[in-house]
Amino acid sequence: MKVLLIGSGGREHALAWKIAQSPKLTKLYAAPGNPGIAEEATIVALDTEDHAAVADFCRSEAIDFVVVGPEGPLVAGLADVLRSAGIAVFGPSAAAAQLEGSKGFTKDLCARYDIPTGAYGRFTDADNAKAYVRAQGAPIVIKADGLAAGKGVTVAMSLDEALAAVDDCFSGAFGAAGAEVVVEAYLDGEEASFFCLSDGKTALALASAQDHKRVGDGDTGPNTGGMGAYSPAPVMTAEVIERTMKEIIEPTMRGMAESGHPFSGVFFAGLMITAKGPELIEYNVRFGDPECQVLMMRMKSDLLPLLYAAATGTLDGMSAEWRDETALTVVMASKGYPGSYAKNTPIDALPTASDTTKVFHAGTAMKDGALVATGGRVLNITATGTSVSAAKDRAYAAVSAVSWDNGFYRNDIGWRAVAREKA
Repeated sequence: MKVLLIGSGGREHALAWKIAQSPKLTKLYAAPGNPGIAEEATIVALDTEDHAAVADFCRSEAIDFVVVGPEGPLVAGLADVLRSAGIAVFGPSAAAAQLEGSKGFTKDLCARYDIPTGAYGRFTDADNAKAYVRAQGAPIVIKADGLAAGKGVTVAMSLDEALAAVDDCFSGAFGAAGAEVVVEAYLDGEEASFFCLSDGKTALALASAQDHKRVGDGDTGPNTGGMGAYSPAPVMTAEVIERTMKEIIEPTMRGMAESGHPFSGVFFAGLMITAKGPELIEYNVRFGDPECQVLMMRMKSDLLPLLYAAATGTLDGMSAEWRDETALTVVMASKGYPGSYAKNTPIDALPTASDTTKVFHAGTAMKDGALVATGGRVLNITATGTSVSAAKDRAYAAVSAVSWDNGFYRNDIGWRAVAREKA
């Protein structure tokens, strides 16, 4: 099978690494890729925003299957263009990608199909949003409706913080994503991420993870795209997973089909495990980043046929096997992230990969023959172990072997699970 992978981040490096292991693969291309992905795939100079050019490449190279990594191309309708050209593609249609592209769309779907989630309001002007915030009180959650690269969410612990977050959205801090604002009830509990493949009529549970959104140790500072993750998440017990499938995933899949937007791809459910059970915070319509990295390290099954089955409506009867080990990843970011940061800073050394340790590239590039950091989140130092503590120790040992003066990282990835293991 000839495969084209769309994307350039750590998630896509993890997908490329896993897909490249498949005996069903004959050739793997990637666009735009990164230096890590280049170790697994042939990089092609494609403008992935030019959907017709992507389709033309697929036809000229007889590509059998396209795997779309990030959410942007999905929300923009790349999967629709490829499907209309007769090319199999992993990822939802633009209409189904609204699950991530519009938080208001998702909340309305939850209301319609009794999917447990926090109470909410949708607003297109600041005054009404602020009136709702004042009526509800704090803590409360303010979200830009559209895509904001993981940064359009404020969990406001005070009224002043909430009102300021509303102003940020409507002042254009998140561009078009903030033209509408969703205000949600604050859910109290423990967050977890849950991943599930869907072909529109069959759902296949994959695995759970827990990520660390805040930039600083102790979950302090602003939200980021994610500073680290581990899998599985101990809070996602067999009972919680069963309830998540029955109360959240399956009604969503049915609801999307009934709405005329059957969902094909991966459901990434951001959950809060409350005293009442699992409640949906939000959906993403692609693998998480950095959650994908720990999932791929744990996955025993061949990934490629599972993705292809989700894309072609043949998921019924498929299963996914997982290693018993824990996987943990530490994100190394450019100093200043999630604010402004210097680009093209040199990365002089990386740890050697092993059976238990792998460095996934995110915001990297080659410049004059040398590896440089070009993004905010740059490297994902990932390791497996017999426990979260063991995986953490191995990952941080590998972090210490990275030579990059402009990098920083959190020192406490996995702290909740480590505390549980020591209790």
